[in-house]
Amino acid sequence: MFGKKLSVISAALFALVLSAQAAEPGVDATPDQMAALKKDYLRPASVLFASDNPYSDAKYTLGKILFFDPRLSESKVMSCATCHNPGLNWVDGLNKGVGNFHQQLGRKTLSLLNLAWDDLYFWDGRADSLEHQAPMVFEIPKVMNMNFATVLERINDIAGYRTLFDAAFPGEKDPVTRDNVGKALAIFERKIVSGMAPFDRWIAGDESAISDQSKRGFVLFNKKANCAACHSGWNFSDGSFHDTGLNDDDIGRGKFLPDMVLMQHAFKTPGLRNIAGRAPYMHDGSRKTLEEVVDFYNDGFAKRPSLASEIKPLHLTDDEKKDLVSFLETLTSVDDPVTLPMLPQ
Repeated sequence: MFGKKLSVISAALFALVLSAQAAEPGVDATPDQMAALKKDYLRPASVLFASDNPYSDAKYTLGKILFFDPRLSESKVMSCATCHNPGLNWVDGLNKGVGNFHQQLGRKTLSLLNLAWDDLYFWDGRADSLEHQAPMVFEIPKVMNMNFATVLERINDIAGYRTLFDAAFPGEKDPVTRDNVGKALAIFERKIVSGMAPFDRWIAGDESAISDQSKRGFVLFNKKANCAACHSGWNFSDGSFHDTGLNDDDIGRGKFLPDMVLMQHAFKTPGLRNIAGRAPYMHDGSRKTLEEVVDFYNDGFAKRPSLASEIKPLHLTDDEKKDLVSFLETLTSVDDPVTLPMLPQ
């Protein structure tokens, strides 16, 4: 009799342990598993700046003005903000960008959100820092179509710019240089950081910040759907390049690494912050909705030797697809409006 009671007590204790470790209602992960997943998505405490380009308010002010000044393009009507509109999550809402004199570009405009945490820039990674990337845009024929010497001439012709450059780069005899234009623009762009989203509040401990459906989507994102294999970390990007199976002729990173099979048709992994407000999607803007993107990754991709090993049929159910989209929608933050600067004369 005593042994039978002991067995009953042991069984009850075991049931309590299982109950403590069970998944949250509606979420396919135990509390311990969920806590482990959450650790990978903590927001950074501060913005990253290049060691040779430390932050200053004067550089930020100059960079913001350069960013919004259309006089530095061939047409004098196009600025960086023409394609990277802060009111559209720093994109333009188009399938593919439109550049100098309304020429259509070959790829969708990338968002500038959270670029401070990247190492390579452009869809194909041709620039190795924001400081190098920013001046390059002026010289792209279909974008601003400028010789950089002409950019500097136009800046020097505007008296107000001299004061701004002197303040941003004190002690330099002639601060109006290509490098300093790049440094000022990079400082401004490094400060373009997405704000707190419902997802961040959940990560910080507010269980009511997102729904059970979104929590299930988070688990799918990290497990069955395997999105986190490329869209990792707080900004949801590994900063690397992958062929995701989009069926077009653009070889992306392969242009610069022609001998590397896996780099053919490979493109930079975009971060997913504010992704619900950045349609259309993919490097060619061919997917109009997040639902179409999920369907594509479920089993709509082209199979070829360069296809990333992470890209495999997912076999998601309709409900799982909805859960995944629900999670992606929690990454949207309400950011402070960006004020337009007064341009120097």
